[in-house]
Amino acid sequence: MSQVQSVAAPRTRPAPAVAPDLLTAESVTEGHPDKVADFIADSILDAYLAADPAARVAVEVLVKNGFVIVAGEVTAQADIPVERVVRDAIRHVGYLSPDDPFNAQGVEIRQFLSRQSREIARGVGNGKRQGAGDQGLMVGYATSETPALMPLPIVLAHALTRQLATARRAREVDWLGPDGKAQVSVSYADGRPIEVSRIVVSTQHQRGVERATLEAWVRDALLPAALKQWHNPKASVDVNPSGSFVRGGPSADCGVTGRKIVVDTYGGAARHGGGAFSGKDPSKVDRSAAYFARWAARQVLVQGLARRAEVEVAYAIGKADPIALHVETFGTGDQAAATELVRSFDFSPAGIIEQLDLRRPIYRLTTNYGHFGKPGLPWENGA
Repeated sequence: MSQVQSVAAPRTRPAPAVAPDLLTAESVTEGHPDKVADFIADSILDAYLAADPAARVAVEVLVKNGFVIVAGEVTAQADIPVERVVRDAIRHVGYLSPDDPFNAQGVEIRQFLSRQSREIARGVGNGKRQGAGDQGLMVGYATSETPALMPLPIVLAHALTRQLATARRAREVDWLGPDGKAQVSVSYADGRPIEVSRIVVSTQHQRGVERATLEAWVRDALLPAALKQWHNPKASVDVNPSGSFVRGGPSADCGVTGRKIVVDTYGGAARHGGGAFSGKDPSKVDRSAAYFARWAARQVLVQGLARRAEVEVAYAIGKADPIALHVETFGTGDQAAATELVRSFDFSPAGIIEQLDLRRPIYRLTTNYGHFGKPGLPWENGA
């Protein structure tokens, strides 16, 4: 007799209706602890590049309670007032109250900065054959679903957090704090966005603000202003789902550079190489090659070769030429032509820096609300 017992067949059920695909992205405000750290790092970078365009800068920042830790490597022909730059950055974000442990005037700033390693400096070099500042994989992406050639969920998530900051600075209401987050889920059909289905907004506020007041303002003012034609009154909305959000920023949570890499890029719609951007000068391909890969992906769409494009490029430290380059059009266009176009571009570190004119103090403009999709940045140019 067989030792295998018979198993009853499962009961059949009607096949469920196929739901539209759902893609979600999040964004954070400039007062989020990690973004405070990123903004300080990019402010230091810009100050060095303004004084010495050839400066080599790799700065990490940690913020918590009343402390700012600045650490990393800097090789430059000029000194900058790091402490003043840090306080000005915190002041710009909006942490001013002396009642808050983390405030521009009161924080204690500790610096642990040294020169770039000689071995790295020798390997990277300068000039036309400048090598990559590190090994790694960088990804650029573009999609035709928005005028910015960016995925709609991340565009809308950034619009919400940017509107939170705008409302706070304009004092549309007098109880908003600098810290905040937003999350947007968009339903897709046949690869195209059809509606915003779910939204989460968490915003710091003053003590004593009733939750009903906050929810009403988000639903009646924030969402229509930020989402515009994509505003869906029937969408599911959660506002401060944990309850009150009085204590925020670095006084409530530790912030570190480079922890918002998906927020900084495509919101999960594309792959990510893993490298962070803020605090790094353009000799670091983590940053510059990711920008150029985005530029290359945009060119595929601008020249009508596909509706979606992803460009992956990989480097070895000290080598000028990429060790790998791949283009994907996801079946939305001419894969061979797109690959030929992208391979015609100069992906060497020196070539990228020259083509995008990256040795300028432009990096504070990139820190918040995404490094891509913003008009005026050189990697967002159409041609």
